[in-house]
Amino acid sequence: MNHEALAMEMRGLREQVTGITDTAVAAADGLLIAADTADTIDSECLAAIAAAGLGIARRTTAAAGRGTFRQTVTYGSQGCAAFYAVGDTALMVVLGDEGIDLERLHEQTRPALGRIGSILTAPESVTDSPPATAPESMTETAVETATEGA
Repeated sequence: MNHEALAMEMRGLREQVTGITDTAVAAADGLLIAADTADTIDSECLAAIAAAGLGIARRTTAAAGRGTFRQTVTYGSQGCAAFYAVGDTALMVVLGDEGIDLERLHEQTRPALGRIGSILTAPESVTDSPPATAPESMTETAVETATEGA
């Protein structure tokens, strides 16, 4: 997976929609893939909770006969959290302040979700994975470095 391309998509969405404060992408099982969040947010916990919510939202949508789940938004006293399905295997969480324009968020998120889905499902290229001859410690460092920028 191209972590740089994923980070660019997340930053791009943040730049296009005023009011976005944080973003994260996670696997449907709750494992964090990438996060662009404040230090005060536990990104791994956010990913796990969002995945649980995604499962409930998908089941509710199916039980109600409303087709394939796409998005849900929760509102709090200091803003909102929007949860989007990224295909069948991932999700994106977007946190926003009280001034976020949700209509613009949904409009800008649709094409970004397609691109993020493509990034997540693209076959790994030679530059995305550590060299086959790298020592074990070098491989761990390369993986940590790749995930730090995301």
